[in-house]
Amino acid sequence: MAKLYFYYASMNAGKSTNLLQADFNYRERGMATMLWTAALDTRSEGRIRSRIGLEAAAHRYTPGTDLWAETLARHDVEKLACVLVDEAQFLTAKQVWQCARLADAAGIPVLCYGLRTDFRGDLFPGSAVLLGIADALVELKGVCHCGRKATMNLRVDAQGAAVRAGAQTEVGGNERYVALCRRHFSEAIGRAGG
Repeated sequence: MAKLYFYYASMNAGKSTNLLQADFNYRERGMATMLWTAALDTRSEGRIRSRIGLEAAAHRYTPGTDLWAETLARHDVEKLACVLVDEAQFLTAKQVWQCARLADAAGIPVLCYGLRTDFRGDLFPGSAVLLGIADALVELKGVCHCGRKATMNLRVDAQGAAVRAGAQTEVGGNERYVALCRRHFSEAIGRAGG
């Protein structure tokens, strides 16, 4: 039976690298895959890129993309062994359920990779649904500057100071976000005292 997987972590924990490795493993065995990434991330230009230099072409999804229909159209042409979704935190609830349907009704495993929480420590909508319905949850480990497991994503300004307010989504990399353990995240945003 195919399953819906959610691989989640803080930023800089290797989510895209892990996805690209899984894609390589399928393709090395002669199996077809379909890769998706968020159109919202304008840096990607239709590619999934890892910080260590790996990359692959991917289909881009927006909130209006019907992942069920588009994936099945491809599956009708070339039998898919797996669907891999990067930046899964940006999926809508409807799209997460479409991914679940691909696993349940079409028998195609779906591997989603994304952030669990935003820069305030709040769940992303797509991540919340994935945490609720995925068959398997896998935490990938990032590292805080103190050596503890990084679970939080701190947004910083140009001077490196913590940003405490703003839109949930702001595209950026190391120049805008720092992965921290909960203790150092709490201290940085002023939640250490409760």
